[in-house]
Amino acid sequence: MMFDDLRDLYQEVILDHSKHPRNFRHPVGANCEAKGDNPLCGDRLMVYLTVDGQGIIRDAAFLGQGCAISTASASLMTELVRGKRTDEARALFERFHHLCTHDEEDASAGAEAATAAADGSDDGDSDDLERLQVLAGVRQYPVRVKCATLAWHAMVAAMAGTAATTTEGTS
Repeated sequence: MMFDDLRDLYQEVILDHSKHPRNFRHPVGANCEAKGDNPLCGDRLMVYLTVDGQGIIRDAAFLGQGCAISTASASLMTELVRGKRTDEARALFERFHHLCTHDEEDASAGAEAATAAADGSDDGDSDDLERLQVLAGVRQYPVRVKCATLAWHAMVAAMAGTAATTTEGTS
């Protein structure tokens, strides 16, 4: 019963972020952007970041269209990376990707290792990963991992100065 309640809550969060995405806009002053394309299911989006001279993401937003999973993930991502340094945002992506691609025991071990690698400081990543847990169910559907991680791949591409990325060849 508890599992069903949790699954229902996760579905509600995903549907809410999908129907009412946060930061769905083209921000004025964005200085990093990249297009993300998932040709397998047709998801296409643009991620926009405003990164200051100290490498802190001051704003994050996206535009585009995609399935409920990719839209919800992009919406959550834009909320979570704002205020983070770019290296922290990359580390959060790595932890999120691990969460989406490994079973629960492996995901916990990966999260602990990433936290330890951050010199004992998780900078709120534990809370962030808890919020992203709503998308962890995609690990049971490998094709959906690409939907959940599309915006994140685009964010990393934007930070690297790459204009576009695709989910082809990624998991």
